[in-house]
Amino acid sequence: MKNIEIDKEIERAREVLKEADALLITAGAGMGVDSGLPDFRGTEGFWRAYPIAKKLGLRFEELANPRWFRENPKLAWAFYGHRLNLYRNTKPHEGFYILKNLGEKKKGGYFVFTSNVDGQFQKAGYDEKKIVEIHGSIHHLQCVKPCVDDIWSADGIEINIDMEKFEAIPPLPQCKHCGDIARPNILMFGDWEWIPHRTAGQEFRFERWLEKIQDMDYKLAIVEIGAGKAVPTVRLLSERVASSLDGTLIRINPRDYEVPSKRHISIPLGGLEGIKKITEGVI
Repeated sequence: MKNIEIDKEIERAREVLKEADALLITAGAGMGVDSGLPDFRGTEGFWRAYPIAKKLGLRFEELANPRWFRENPKLAWAFYGHRLNLYRNTKPHEGFYILKNLGEKKKGGYFVFTSNVDGQFQKAGYDEKKIVEIHGSIHHLQCVKPCVDDIWSADGIEINIDMEKFEAIPPLPQCKHCGDIARPNILMFGDWEWIPHRTAGQEFRFERWLEKIQDMDYKLAIVEIGAGKAVPTVRLLSERVASSLDGTLIRINPRDYEVPSKRHISIPLGGLEGIKKITEGVI
């Protein structure tokens, strides 16, 4: 896309955000890149972040699988423990705060829908009751079996890792009910043991909010950041809501920036840069 075209799209986005009564923020892995988080884009990207996985010949989809908590819990908790430590130590970038500020000023408020499990929106001060974590959260645990339908906080759980061997050092997190291994409450690949009720509650609140937006006939702006095509959950949700509520989708993505129709807005930039550009003079 040429610079002149990008500038036109940015101007259109600003007008949409000014006129909007409510803001839906949808975010994929690209949202965290400007905070220094890996996006695991493609096998090579994942292996750069986790060289041990390359050594083991494991792609992200293979390592992010609940079977490792049964077959090799030290490996499973090395991977998820490293990510838990990484996310705990990461500061959300400025873009999180810009969008929060914008959403809070709208009479219809805001909601967040994200495939990220890192808890960065909560860390940036977003209202816990206005976030859908569609794939769960690394900051919550459940039983590996599971023995009961319970989800609890990972606060206070510390995972020490031998990075040479890429193994978590015991003791590993345990189920507080049966004493078996605990695992993150994250929807993994090939996962039949994930307990979904925390996410289901978030989705219920989200649907009620969308109903309110529709009932009040509010103008809805959807800002989507860093949601690629590999796992298209976020993209599909953005497009579905835009279609059903006559909202305008502003898609920020340096690569997968195509939009369903000319009514929607394509911003071929990185997350933070795109957020800053489209909100300049709006707030």
